[in-house]
Amino acid sequence: MQDLSPSAPAFTPSLMPEVPFGLARPEEVAGMNGLDMIRAIPTGRLPAPPIARTFKQWIEHAEHGLAEFRGEPEAAYLNPMGLIHGGWTMAILDSAKGCAVQTILAPGDAYVSLGTEVKFMRPVTLKTGQVRAIGRVIDRTRQTASAEARLEDTRGRILATGTSTCFITPAAKE
Repeated sequence: MQDLSPSAPAFTPSLMPEVPFGLARPEEVAGMNGLDMIRAIPTGRLPAPPIARTFKQWIEHAEHGLAEFRGEPEAAYLNPMGLIHGGWTMAILDSAKGCAVQTILAPGDAYVSLGTEVKFMRPVTLKTGQVRAIGRVIDRTRQTASAEARLEDTRGRILATGTSTCFITPAAKE
């Protein structure tokens, strides 16, 4: 198990896995729990969502209640001030939080975001280099799950944080 606690050491950059992009077919995910689905994406067993290619963000690691994403800021994401657009930062945090929630779901369960909040601590620039977002589930009820995430640079400095609450839809009973 990786040490991804707030006091964890800085990380070493990794390469975005070469995987197919698209949406998994229902028969590909039938019977899979959320953690198995998330773990299947970086191996290429399931396709990565198209947004991962567009935003150059990927799943690095997942376990029950936790998801780590990596991202590469690029010039295509710059805003008029020459900073990486906050939407890019929010997207990687949202992916880490949402996938952390997905890792606790039973086969056939689904979730949607009810609300999210992000706080920007430091700007992300082209010089920032690769970043990682670590999302964790902090609470689960029958119908909701709350998650938090932090975005950090390779030196371990926190760039942004966020929280989300998700609505969980249980699998349809047959």
